[in-house]
Amino acid sequence: MIDEHVLPVALGQPIGLGDLEALARGKKRAVVADDARKRIAAARAVVDKLADAGDEAPAVYGVNTGFGALAETRVSASDILKLQRNLVLSHCCGVGPDLSIEQVRGMMVLRAQVIAQGHSGVRQKVVDLLVNMLNRGVSPRIPAQGSVGASGDLAPLAHLAATLIGEGEAHFEGQLMPGREALEQAGLEPIVLAAKEGLALINGTQYMASLGALALCQLRRLCTVADIAGAMSLEALKGSKRPFDERLMTVRPHPGQAQTAKNLRVLLEDSQIMASHVDCSKVQDPYSLRCMPQVHGATRDALNWAREVVRRELNSVTDNPTIVYGEGEPDILSGGNFHGQPLALALDLAAMAAAELANISERRVEQLVNPSLSTGLTPFLAPDSGLCSGFMIAQVASAALVSENKILSHPASVDSIPSSANREDHVSMGSISARKLDQIVTNVTNSLAIELLCAAEGVDQRKPLKPSEGVLAARDIIRQHVAPLTDDRALYMDIAAISGLIDDDSLRERVEAAVGTLS
Repeated sequence: MIDEHVLPVALGQPIGLGDLEALARGKKRAVVADDARKRIAAARAVVDKLADAGDEAPAVYGVNTGFGALAETRVSASDILKLQRNLVLSHCCGVGPDLSIEQVRGMMVLRAQVIAQGHSGVRQKVVDLLVNMLNRGVSPRIPAQGSVGASGDLAPLAHLAATLIGEGEAHFEGQLMPGREALEQAGLEPIVLAAKEGLALINGTQYMASLGALALCQLRRLCTVADIAGAMSLEALKGSKRPFDERLMTVRPHPGQAQTAKNLRVLLEDSQIMASHVDCSKVQDPYSLRCMPQVHGATRDALNWAREVVRRELNSVTDNPTIVYGEGEPDILSGGNFHGQPLALALDLAAMAAAELANISERRVEQLVNPSLSTGLTPFLAPDSGLCSGFMIAQVASAALVSENKILSHPASVDSIPSSANREDHVSMGSISARKLDQIVTNVTNSLAIELLCAAEGVDQRKPLKPSEGVLAARDIIRQHVAPLTDDRALYMDIAAISGLIDDDSLRERVEAAVGTLS
């Protein structure tokens, strides 16, 4: 629900990933900045001048020509409006499962943001309709598959544009209905596309940017959850916090490594469990415990780079052609800003980095359930080992997710299939990079949920010794939703419950209330 008391996000001014997420989740309202309206009007005047010249105007791609391989085919002035409508309808070729409402709303925000930069030549009424759809809850139905990530995310964006002209389908107040009906119920009217407007609505990277940005927002939180889960596993396994000493971090000064180590030091402070084995004979912990700063930290650094790439893209103009300014009259230039290669590479790296959080988490789960490794804990953390299997298959489920992530981590950006009669002869496949990343985020969330479930059981088995305050806070919120294992039961609901605590950020918030803000 939009909070009317929160300041709106002004489109046409720089926005961040947090702004996009808030708008996509319906937590904030969008407006068009006043200075952006002036830029929109100036750019539209350039297109109107061309359109007013009729058949005497020079050929400008997408304004009075065909598209793609038909770019040299001139279209008469009398057919320009039909050209734009035909473009949108002909490109509605998406297939597969639908995007989530949040992902669609993210696309709408970013499409409006591009237009508001004032380089697209689109009328103000187009961006106003997009913003009103956002604020009133009209979300086009957009199938997830069909983009190759160059020449823009054409098919997904065409499904978005179709609703603006009263075609396609859209969600409104929880119901899927024809696009025109959704607009009417929201008190809005469809538009008739003018010169260049159909092209401006579908030419860009807003599909992959929306999915990528929302995934990266969630991954930022998952990095902290991974530290919490790791700290809990370390306590349950009676591991050492000495490898996280700040002095060790300073001699290998990767920023992500330092962040994770600091989190772990805070999370593990003043633990009775840790104090109980300070003089034990164990010399070193397994890598999955000892090397958390190095592994989690490398993921943090990779994701930070990916976020910076996506942040730039949120505020970029990805139209073609683009109206540019300099000395003299404005110019209309055809180029390649629609090409998704910068995002494709960043999101592929993000996928690999994210997958490692699940990879090392599953190894910690193995340490917890394997009786050869978990000294002092019951085999498979079962209440009555042999009669009960305990968490044996929870580890198997985590292994399955990790294996799937390995397949999904294959970079989509190394592929290219030419299209449009070889005019578009190198494409990014960045849309596939984004879809894979989205699935990996889900898998990582479930993997961490499994670790938290197992680690909470392990910590309970160390009673009457108390863990650190941070681990205790995590254990307590888990126990509010998942009871200790006293007999075998179906664990899928327990895993889902903890995944929910991760998704809504209540797990991290509870821990931070106990130990302070974590990075």
